[in-house]
Amino acid sequence: MSRTSLVQLLAALILLGSGVLSPAVHGEETHIRAVRLWPASDYTRVTFEATQAIHGTLFSVPNPDRLVLDLEGVTATQPLEQMAAQLSPQDPYLRKIRVGHFKPGVVRVVFDLKGPVNATSALLEPVGDYGYRLVLDIYPATATPDPLSPLLDKPALQVQNDTPPGPSLGGSPPALAASSVAPPVTVGVPKHETETRSDAGGPAPRTLIIAVDAGHGGEDPGAHGEAGTHEKNVTLAIARRLKAAIDAQPGLSAVLIRDGDYFIPLQERTAKAHRLHADLFVSVHADAYINQEARGSSVFALSEKGATSVAARWLAKQENDADLMGGVTTPTRQVYLAQTLFDLSQTATINDSLKMARAVLGELDQINVLHRGFVEQAGFAVLKSPDIPSILVETAFITNPEEERRLNDPVYQEKLAQAIAHGLQDYLHRSGAWRQHVTTLPRTHLAGRTP
Repeated sequence: MSRTSLVQLLAALILLGSGVLSPAVHGEETHIRAVRLWPASDYTRVTFEATQAIHGTLFSVPNPDRLVLDLEGVTATQPLEQMAAQLSPQDPYLRKIRVGHFKPGVVRVVFDLKGPVNATSALLEPVGDYGYRLVLDIYPATATPDPLSPLLDKPALQVQNDTPPGPSLGGSPPALAASSVAPPVTVGVPKHETETRSDAGGPAPRTLIIAVDAGHGGEDPGAHGEAGTHEKNVTLAIARRLKAAIDAQPGLSAVLIRDGDYFIPLQERTAKAHRLHADLFVSVHADAYINQEARGSSVFALSEKGATSVAARWLAKQENDADLMGGVTTPTRQVYLAQTLFDLSQTATINDSLKMARAVLGELDQINVLHRGFVEQAGFAVLKSPDIPSILVETAFITNPEEERRLNDPVYQEKLAQAIAHGLQDYLHRSGAWRQHVTTLPRTHLAGRTP
């Protein structure tokens, strides 16, 4: 053996004897760089983010109810030590969070609960600006019903029915057939044979329900502007204003699919609209593009034959990637979507969606330039409802600095909401689903069109 080789061997033996082992032997320490809490009425999400894969063990302890998460190969870091400060007293499931060393190399996180829960955990691969994420979703042990009671507070409206009874689009799934709530009215197509009828033989008065979906949320911020505006915040602000404009009309009631900063999977958004028996579905977004010069409002409907332009196809891909950013940890809980997604031969709903989209686009043309002068179509996952006319509104380009500034303006947000509401009104009037003598909103939003 040469002198050089002997020296290298002795050096290696000295290192082994001193306990300085390579990372391959001991394993790399996992550094938690961020912890985020997203409370919501449906569930609370806790996200641990790191540069390496996070390994942990989750289990529950009763009397009192607790969830315990042991993080392996982790030492307490500032984000872990400060996570308790993020906990809101209004969190529906978590009462207290405690963090401490359980044993060498293991950090234990204890969640004191307000009651029994079900919990799931999943490790998500890096995507976008995120590293590895360990996601903990905490649901109520007993599923709570959707808040339908507010929909019954408004005066009902006589719904016209100029078409003879016939089979509904796609039929009623078993999960919904036993519901005591009246089935939805599909605008422009034959209505359900099971619809409740008045003594005079016509359809019973019923409030029309419009599902308003604020795009993105929680772990999925959506697009962002040069000044740091997140799409999820803009869409929620406009959606809340749109709900108020719709609720102000007799016989109409709006339901927010998302009413806070939390993530909802795309299919679950559509499923929630079905559970609420919505008649129309409107998804609110703020457009983004690689070119900051792109500007204007757009309205999209679903396509059964592919996108109407390269830009529409690109945008649909960005929006459909929301589930990757938000992190879908469990399959959709709705058998309905599994059974019906998706028979695109049922073109009646798409045709109605196009009519609704044209009406909304015409109103948006009064307050902003249009990105294109016609309704576009693409394969947006959130629009794939077989029996609810559905549109996606790109209010403006958040990546355009001037439009980003306007999107943050409450006055402009109100103009956008009123324009969308008027478009929906026009569609309902034209379709015969709404009595023509109902007073329409004053068109004050038309003043001050943005060039």
